[in-house]
Amino acid sequence: MAQPPAAPTVSQDITLHCLDDGGQHVAFVASFGYRADDPYAVWLTFHIPGGDVSWAVARSLLLKGLTEPSGDGDIRLWPGLDDEGHAVVVLDFHSPSGSLRTQARTVALRVFLDRTWVVVPPGEEGKQLDLERLVGALLGWSEAE
Repeated sequence: MAQPPAAPTVSQDITLHCLDDGGQHVAFVASFGYRADDPYAVWLTFHIPGGDVSWAVARSLLLKGLTEPSGDGDIRLWPGLDDEGHAVVVLDFHSPSGSLRTQARTVALRVFLDRTWVVVPPGEEGKQLDLERLVGALLGWSEAE
C-alpha cells in the first residue's frame, strides 16, 4: 500500500533570551515546528545538554501573544520590549519541575507564523484534520479495518 504524502511542515530556529540563576543574560536557540496534520499546535523544541525538551503551544496563543497578554496555566505570553528597545514576546513556561521565562523577537515569531499561514490559513485548521483516522488510531484500528 502506498504511503500517503507527508504533511507540509514549517520549521524555524529562533533565538530566545533569558536570565540564568546568576542574573546573566543567556541566549539559546529553540526550534519552532508546525505540521499541517497537527494544525492547531506549534511545537517548540529546546535543545539542552540532557536532551531535547518539547512543548506544544497553540498557534492561536502565539498569535495573540504578539499583541496582548494571553494564556494561563503552563504557558503565558505577553508583548514587551527588550533592553535594546526591540519588540519581543515574553514566553513564560511552568512545569512541576521548574519554570523558564524567556523572550523572542516579535519579528521572528511573526515570520514563523506567516509561514504557517501559507500551509494552513487561519480558520482552516479543522479542514486539515482526518478525524476518522485519528479515532481509528486512538482505538487501535488497523488501516484495513
